[in-house]
Amino acid sequence: MSFHPENPLIVQSDRTILLETASPRFEEARDALSLFAEIVKSPEHIHTYRVTPLSLWNAAALGATPEEVKETLLNLSKYEVPANLNSDVEDFMARYGRLKLIKEGDELFLISEDEALLIEISRQKSVIPHLVDPPAAGKLEERRLKVKGEERGLIKSALIRVGFPVEDLAGYTPGTPMDVDLRETSLEGEAFGLRDYQNEAVGAFWAGGSERGGSGTIVLPCGAGKTVVGIGAMASVKAHTLVLTTNVTALRQWRDEILDKSDLDPEDVGEYSGDKKEVKPVTITTYQMLTYRPSKDEPFKHFHLFNEADWGLIIYDEVHLLPAPVFRAVANLQSRRRLGLTATLVREDGKEEEVFSLIGPKKYDVPWRVLEKRGYIASATCTEIRVPFPDDDLRLDYAIAESRDKYRIAACNPGKNQVVNRLLKEHEKDQVLIIGQYLDQLHEIAEMTGAPVITGQTPQAQRDILYEKFRKGEEPVLVVSKVANFAVDLPDANVAIQVSGTFGSRQEEAQRLGRVLRPKKNANTASFYTIVTRDSSEQDFSNKRQLFLTEQGYRYKIETVELDS
Repeated sequence: MSFHPENPLIVQSDRTILLETASPRFEEARDALSLFAEIVKSPEHIHTYRVTPLSLWNAAALGATPEEVKETLLNLSKYEVPANLNSDVEDFMARYGRLKLIKEGDELFLISEDEALLIEISRQKSVIPHLVDPPAAGKLEERRLKVKGEERGLIKSALIRVGFPVEDLAGYTPGTPMDVDLRETSLEGEAFGLRDYQNEAVGAFWAGGSERGGSGTIVLPCGAGKTVVGIGAMASVKAHTLVLTTNVTALRQWRDEILDKSDLDPEDVGEYSGDKKEVKPVTITTYQMLTYRPSKDEPFKHFHLFNEADWGLIIYDEVHLLPAPVFRAVANLQSRRRLGLTATLVREDGKEEEVFSLIGPKKYDVPWRVLEKRGYIASATCTEIRVPFPDDDLRLDYAIAESRDKYRIAACNPGKNQVVNRLLKEHEKDQVLIIGQYLDQLHEIAEMTGAPVITGQTPQAQRDILYEKFRKGEEPVLVVSKVANFAVDLPDANVAIQVSGTFGSRQEEAQRLGRVLRPKKNANTASFYTIVTRDSSEQDFSNKRQLFLTEQGYRYKIETVELDS
């Protein structure tokens, strides 16, 4: 057996890969693995990755070949790569594209060069309901299966669940034409143009207007300009566009960015929210608006917006948060071009396959650290500060509590307030966000610090006022709940203090770090602190929360503190 001790990987037959962090080739290996493997855990010395069918299908969708993946493993592994893993790489990557959806006239067909595969697929119970006149067992007149035209999305979901992701080449409805181009100078008078990676992302999605483009997901870190990529896609498609966002703040930031960086007139851009119900050539709404219904027994009141106009493009901002009802709607929108934007494809509900099949595969990705080194996002240091309970009584309450209550007791540990005060003194000249999950805790910190607090209960007008004061430096500290996790443009925020979070949510950790990653005019640096209760379930969840950022190259400095008596 060959042995290369200088290499950083141990590749195992169960599809797991161990990566030594002390290796001089650690960063090279980490960036290479991010293309085709998913990180599982990341303690100090050995990181564990897993190769999955979905990770390989995404790699194939990005244009990687089985030979390239196997060569990467061979060049970085200490030992021989297990033969079964090489076979899995070949098998799963080859599955992407073996089945194709095409359209002839008004009819939709599933085709393949592999007749036996089509026959096998035609016998799958989950696939049969989506076929027109499924063939008798073992009989197939041509290498094609006729698919019910209105079930294009549903058959794609069914096929990925049986292990054969479809390459959708059935094309798109062009939508109502819209004359739109990017500005060369923004409304603020600054020179504007897409950065190289933004151009590459738009190009990967658009694919020259062919049927091989037009649906997919772009993965870029917070602060890297995903909104600008969306505007670039609009300028390529040049058709009426529906934009779905996470909240009203994000909606209005999208509107401002579109008007600032494209030549569209204000009357061309509509807001569809609780305040306004405008349907314009570009219409922006929120997931909450689309999923509103008076009661669980009634239909979604605003789903008609999907068919209100002849959309040529639908943009899903923060696609990793797509609610289940919207997934169902997306299944019926496969003839529209669809662009998903996200900082992380991690979904806590495990529906990454639904994003792949219904929105589209990952079309572009760039490691966060690459953009950091080039100055496009701020350089961030991450610190986990572990604090004890302040007294034995609270420690006993934690010890006898049920598991869910344990987490809340640890997350709301009042001993964290001492650390918050210390950090505010250390960063008194900085723009600081204090972010948490529990409202009682946030109001207590706001009262202690004198800083304003923004939660879901804060009226939108008041939120806008406070965000603007923060941007101007009039309020250097904001206490915010999870409403600030997404799409809040606070470019001067350079310190985030996380006092509590949603259990082990990896995407939330990434989004919260993203609040301070927008490039800074002066020192392009940021600090991210997460305060956890030592020796508690919160500390365990914190390790899981950090997984995605660890994969992106961030390391957490661990600081253990004692409380003043």
